Amino acid sequence: MKKNWKKRIPLMILIGTAAVFAISGVVMLLWNAILPTVIHVAAITFWQAMGILVLSKLLFGGFRRRGGHGHGNPRRAMYMWMKWKNMTEEEKEKYKEAYQQYKCGGWHKAEFAEARM
Repeated sequence: MKKNWKKRIPLMILIGTAAVFAISGVVMLLWNAILPTVIHVAAITFWQAMGILVLSKLLFGGFRRRGGHGHGNPRRAMYMWMKWKNMTEEEKEKYKEAYQQYKCGGWHKAEFAEARM
């Protein structure tokens, strides 16, 4: 049974808005509880906290969609799945070893591309 996601859009918007307000309140409370005594800055209002939250999201996180495999790109995820499915066990093991080294940051991208071939 397929759920009608269009009916959920207003609920998602409401939950998202409530989350932004709740997180802004937490930012304000933490700022006012910690920073004035530690580094001697002024206390902030709720709206200033919301502005700081939006500014930090823009500067450090962006507003792009997050995803799992393929970093949010379904075509890339499908491509990688099909490629993995068609690999032999030896190729899979070689790829796993190369990817483990890649995650640890112990080698250059050229080596990873060579291991993928």
